[in-house]
Amino acid sequence: MLFEELARCGSAGVAAGIGAHIAIATPPINDFGTDAQRQRWLAPAIKGETIVALGITEPSGGSDIAHVETTARREGDAYVVNGSKMFITNGVSADLVVVLTRTKPEGGHHGLTMLVVERDAPGYSVGRKLDKLGWRASDTAELVFQDCRVPVENRLGKENEGFYLAVGNFQWERLWIAISAVASAERSLELAIGYAANRVQFGKPLTSMQVIRHQIADMALTIEQARQLTYHALWLHSQKIACIREVSMAKIAATEADVKVADRALQIHGGYGYMMEYPIQRAWRDARLGPIGAGTNEIMREIIARELDL
Repeated sequence: MLFEELARCGSAGVAAGIGAHIAIATPPINDFGTDAQRQRWLAPAIKGETIVALGITEPSGGSDIAHVETTARREGDAYVVNGSKMFITNGVSADLVVVLTRTKPEGGHHGLTMLVVERDAPGYSVGRKLDKLGWRASDTAELVFQDCRVPVENRLGKENEGFYLAVGNFQWERLWIAISAVASAERSLELAIGYAANRVQFGKPLTSMQVIRHQIADMALTIEQARQLTYHALWLHSQKIACIREVSMAKIAATEADVKVADRALQIHGGYGYMMEYPIQRAWRDARLGPIGAGTNEIMREIIARELDL
């Protein structure tokens, strides 16, 4: 309910900034941190005193986390981290970042470790704030680690088992994206209906034209299909039933529905849709990240294929 209402606020950037903090960055601390780590990092994050980001994606690759190149070399009671992370939501404003690092060069997905890097860690910096097509109300950053020293006590879980921590969080992240996309698409539909009902063309409101009525009906159908698939995947996840295939399907259906509906809604607005004072142009820009973030929809289709033993 929270994510649906955030998605309806009119700014996917606001929803992303809050959502990244509570949906993908803090859960690893809650799920895999010690009691001391939860008190140290999770308690102030819940109170709103600190902002948390998740650092997994790198300039060299996003969805293929088995090939993370940011290294963490153990030196006594600290890890020395070198590398960079890219497209990190909340990266500029984050007080701490949960970072996936490589601690065993030859280990593939067996050689990854998750560390919590705090803002004042020596060798850690924000490389740059990134300009974006949409989601402009949330900051997105490149993070840089140059001989960054992170205490061993900042490790989440066991060394070299960070892959499983990251993957375990993916299903909820993708559900968050799907839930938000459905609500965003619904808002775009409402904007289209509101505009069409009050826009007069050839002496009649647009909603009296059969082609517009059928387009709106198709938009409503697309949204409802995505909603039911997403709710089904969410129910399976809540019941702790294996649902990798269903979550991947929901993520595809919902984000592609959001793009399709926003695009159609923009078309119904005509030339006015491109005017900055009309909110549909922002919804159209914001929707386009859905099929890319949290694992591209191409990766989702590959997951589905594997689940079908292909």
